[in-house]
Amino acid sequence: MGVKYLVNESFFDTWTIPMAYVLGYLYADGSLEDAPYIRAKYVRVTSTDEDRIVAIRSLLKSEHTIVREIQGGRRKPRFLLRVGSARLFNALVQIGITPRKSLTMIFPTVPNLYLGSFVRGYFDGDGCAHIDVVHGKPKRLLSIFTSGSKSFLETLHDRLSKEVGLIGNGLYPHGSTIGTYQLRYSTRNSLRLFNLMYPRGLNRKLHLR
Repeated sequence: MGVKYLVNESFFDTWTIPMAYVLGYLYADGSLEDAPYIRAKYVRVTSTDEDRIVAIRSLLKSEHTIVREIQGGRRKPRFLLRVGSARLFNALVQIGITPRKSLTMIFPTVPNLYLGSFVRGYFDGDGCAHIDVVHGKPKRLLSIFTSGSKSFLETLHDRLSKEVGLIGNGLYPHGSTIGTYQLRYSTRNSLRLFNLMYPRGLNRKLHLR
């Protein structure tokens, strides 16, 4: 029998700001692994940003080891947190995450109070922001969400439109990944988005209170 590491197995039972953040991140860069041959179920989360994985492990009160995976070439190493817990696995299935979710996932039922935290988690995993520069001068701020599930992005935009009044630039096929889509917001809507995600300032720190 393998070693049993501590983790807060009731973490996804109740909506909180940390729970919503981690859930959003799992929708972006997480996965579920069912290993019936050893009667085990795992929650996996990966990132090239070690600080995100360390933060998520801390929020889960997990003692599991973070594994550093070398990808080769000039690619950044990836960091993997693999938590063995049937209870966490089953709770996430109830919410809507399933194995091989990337192309089929649908937006979960997130209470309005925790929408900003959920979106922030997803944005930290599969979102980005950059400034278009023309002739050496900034032209516009662009915020982008990426997903293999068109339905997920459509519902995300619908929620952001209703709750914050965001007007998106529509869904676009990802330029380099077939079957993947992007939801884009320009400057004014990006600022509204950031105010939702980071109500105490535009930074990447987790605000847990």
